[in-house]
Amino acid sequence: MTSPEVADDDADTEVWDVVVVGAGPGGASAAYAAAVAGRRVLLLEKSELPRYKTCGGGIIGPSRDCLPPGFELPLQDRVHAVTFSLDGRFARTRRSRKMLFGLINRPEFDAQLVEHAQKAGAELRTGVTVTRVEQHGPAVPDRRTVAVVLADGETVLARAVVGADGSASRIGAHVGVKLGQVDLGLEAEIPVPPSVAEDWKGRVLIDWGPMPGSYGWVFPKGDTLTVGVISARGEGAATKRYMEDFVARLGLAGFEPTISSGHLTRCRTDDSPLSRGRVLVCGDAAGLLEPWTREGISYALRSGRLAGEWAVRVAEANDAVDARRQALNYAFAIKAGLGVEMAVGRRMLAVFERRPGLLHATLTGLRPAWNAFADITRGSTTLGGMVRSNGMARRALEILDKRMDTSSGVGPAGRGVGKGERPAPEEATEAVEAKGGAVGPAAEPTADVTPEAGAGTGAGADTDSGADTGASAGRRVDASAKPEAPETPGAV
Repeated sequence: MTSPEVADDDADTEVWDVVVVGAGPGGASAAYAAAVAGRRVLLLEKSELPRYKTCGGGIIGPSRDCLPPGFELPLQDRVHAVTFSLDGRFARTRRSRKMLFGLINRPEFDAQLVEHAQKAGAELRTGVTVTRVEQHGPAVPDRRTVAVVLADGETVLARAVVGADGSASRIGAHVGVKLGQVDLGLEAEIPVPPSVAEDWKGRVLIDWGPMPGSYGWVFPKGDTLTVGVISARGEGAATKRYMEDFVARLGLAGFEPTISSGHLTRCRTDDSPLSRGRVLVCGDAAGLLEPWTREGISYALRSGRLAGEWAVRVAEANDAVDARRQALNYAFAIKAGLGVEMAVGRRMLAVFERRPGLLHATLTGLRPAWNAFADITRGSTTLGGMVRSNGMARRALEILDKRMDTSSGVGPAGRGVGKGERPAPEEATEAVEAKGGAVGPAAEPTADVTPEAGAGTGAGADTDSGADTGASAGRRVDASAKPEAPETPGAV
């Protein structure tokens, strides 16, 4: 790797081309993209790696497509079936001959991404906390430089900075990221005996929950089940009850979790900035995640790659005008892709909040809807692309739109957000909103919390396996039980 250049006014001060703050999927992707372009890149991470992150760990098609060449996913399981239930009732399992998506543990996945960034030439520093960035003042030698100030008082200089430091991002606060939706997720890693693990192998559960916009999930990872729920912030006590009921209903209450945690996920508003001067934000720091499912890994990987590519151009800019032009190009690239998907996700969330039963009936009863779900999870289309290209899906969404206001914010306007709210880094303990719950600090959220859980919709030679167990009587069912024999064993 080429050594950092030296600032003109201080022979002892190094200046990096790009400094990336945060070594999650977004930050590692940004560091990799900038390093591959031959630039001097420094990746800063406050924790030692590997480290745990509250996350469902679902890797859908768009995530796989953004991984570095030669990256081998550390898959814990391959999902071929999804059981859907409506607050414990009307459970039905849909199966696919092709893999829908994979499941990973974040510590291994993130560490592997960082290793690829390092192999590309990026330098990693862990155990480093960034307190702020400065683009003016005595710490900044010239208008082409950004000062990254660390907790121990050290200042790191860069030509461009990428903020990927989570949803309570200090870099996001500097940029002025605005939020339109905040949700609280609770999650537990539950070790189970082989007999229970075998029942879940290759199959996930998605349960549409009792509060508007809420749902729960079970993701199997070998001898451990990742179990969680999510709902709008402000429903902490109800969310905790949902989690407790959900675990008990699944017959898992007798198993001791190795980790119980909580986190907040935050979505940006449409007009939220993505840059300020020579500083860009991506992933959770930018409020980029799918509003309906709160899936965040694919958004972090995709926005991180773009941020790294455009940070290279910002670093090369000789004046503020050119730097601003490159930053605006980054914002345009984000809005043209992820922004369109978020707009559709916002509309889907509004529908889901009002009509969860309709969504459940559609996914479990209409094969085109299931095929769309499979297509999205596999990455052959996106939620936004499906609505644009599929006339039937577009018309159905337009009809539902007429019955509710989805015109402002991300999701229903102000969902879980106080007026003018901007999260402070000290919010790290805000997940204790789940009153009395055993929840840890707000980790960097990744809607991966439940990535595919309703991430949209998909395809292929799929079968509907699993009768509508208990649907007619409206009774609750044990979704962990093996589904009944297929009603329609033939392929689509």
